[in-house]
Amino acid sequence: MEFSLAEAGYRVQAAASGEDGLRLFEKNSFDAVITDITMPGMSGMDVLAKIRLRDPRLPVIIITAYGTIESAVEAMKQGAFDYVTKPFNRDELRLTLDKALRMTRIERENVELRAEIKGRYRFDGIIGSSEKIRAVLEIAGRVAASDASVLITGESGTGKELLAKGIHFNSRRAEGPFVAVNCAAIPENLIESELFGHVRGAFTGAVKDKEGKFELADGGTLFLDEIGDLRIDLQAKILRALQERQVDRVGGGLPIPVDVRVIAATNKDIERAVKDGKFREDIYYRLSVIAIHMPPLRERKDDIPLLVRHFINKFNKDSDVRIDPEAVDVLTAYGWPGNVRELENSIERASVLRRGDTITRAELPDKLGKEKASVENIILNLPDEGISLEDLEKNLIIKALEKHKGNQTKAAEYLGITRPTLIYRMDKYGIK
Repeated sequence: MEFSLAEAGYRVQAAASGEDGLRLFEKNSFDAVITDITMPGMSGMDVLAKIRLRDPRLPVIIITAYGTIESAVEAMKQGAFDYVTKPFNRDELRLTLDKALRMTRIERENVELRAEIKGRYRFDGIIGSSEKIRAVLEIAGRVAASDASVLITGESGTGKELLAKGIHFNSRRAEGPFVAVNCAAIPENLIESELFGHVRGAFTGAVKDKEGKFELADGGTLFLDEIGDLRIDLQAKILRALQERQVDRVGGGLPIPVDVRVIAATNKDIERAVKDGKFREDIYYRLSVIAIHMPPLRERKDDIPLLVRHFINKFNKDSDVRIDPEAVDVLTAYGWPGNVRELENSIERASVLRRGDTITRAELPDKLGKEKASVENIILNLPDEGISLEDLEKNLIIKALEKHKGNQTKAAEYLGITRPTLIYRMDKYGIK
């Protein structure tokens, strides 16, 4: 057996007994174990039990004589991967081993994939170090440990769904499903069926029973995006589902119990909608047990250089791409009505259009950099004898700092540059 498997390309270590085999197992890493079931001293069943205690995922193949198949079946019940009866040929053994290793590889890949997904949506997936974003992450980290409902508000493109995923993947429900529903994107005549499911014959086209999003999210998190666009009558049904922890499919049938945590999000002024009677007050308070506001990008401009670097790395994985400081200044000065999503699109565009390893102002969208007051509108008394550009820049920086009482962050924003760039130029000109 050792010769046959080695000839097939496997690295094999043989042991003369169960005890010897376990000693090898303790000192080395193996992908599979093959053991006879009947041996002097420790039996194959004992070997199986000890290996299962140490590594439940490792496949163990049992070799048995025809007369002891009942023991092999019992070994399968105890967790053996498969058994092969003696006498067997080489191909039969190899096929069984190949199947075991293929299953192990798939399981390992699934574990790695789950770890990757969980890592991708940890809170460090939200890029930023500004005071506002740190406050958001601090609250989100604390609420993740609970099952409390969360209402995330903020403009489109600020990262509300990313934050919701971060809360989910840092909660005890991380192994459960994360189901997202865009309430504004589903036609009104289908939204109830999408949320709560339907039974066969409930309406034209309902040819079979269908699970709703609440059922699909059972044991996990349901993310209701753009909840402010939901009809009043459906708001009441969602409130009932949250309170009763059960849903009724469209068309009748017995109530279906669900265990779901709801995270909702909206870009609307939800408190104004409540006052105007466009959003139910009871569901507002039920959803906003914890309310988190995602700040717009223009209110956390210190984060823009970090986001720019992140997106450059994302879209240029095989290249060492840099960005010109002037381009960073332009990106920082812009107001970003589309927030992080718009910034990401701009960097992706620049990455596609770049001519070399440096992204310059020329690769950025033309609309960027046009929001500041035009220099042409500033009255400058230029002397006939000429003027020092460095003196002009130094004087402008001093005036910007005086205007904002020495606040470097506000002065940098006023000048349309980053704070590190401002500090660099202050050092350059000896401005204290």
